[in-house]
Amino acid sequence: MLEITATTPEAQALCPIRNVLANINGKWQPLILLSLEDGPLRFSAVRRAIGDITQRVQTQNLRALERDGYITRTVSAGPPLAVFYELTPLGVSLLSVLKPLVHWAGESYPAVKAARAVYDGKLRG
Repeated sequence: MLEITATTPEAQALCPIRNVLANINGKWQPLILLSLEDGPLRFSAVRRAIGDITQRVQTQNLRALERDGYITRTVSAGPPLAVFYELTPLGVSLLSVLKPLVHWAGESYPAVKAARAVYDGKLRG
């Protein structure tokens, strides 16, 4: 098993698992990466692909993904000015690991939903 114990703030800061997963395990990061799977998209196209993300949250998540090297941001001078986001090789690598989890989630959702219903029933009952 991988070493996952970190008992001090210093150990937590140096933990590669915590450092990497902290920025890719949220609700929005995987969806943004998936939206870029077929090639570069403009900001508004990423937003349309996801649907229920606010502009502010999308901007924050795009910046975090860019900071960690998963995507690039390219500004085309235009006219009109256009900003495109694209997966980097590191982002493509991450997506190759993420996609099986996404497929599993889609296939397993009925079982998860049923388990939640049973659990919630125990709490009420």
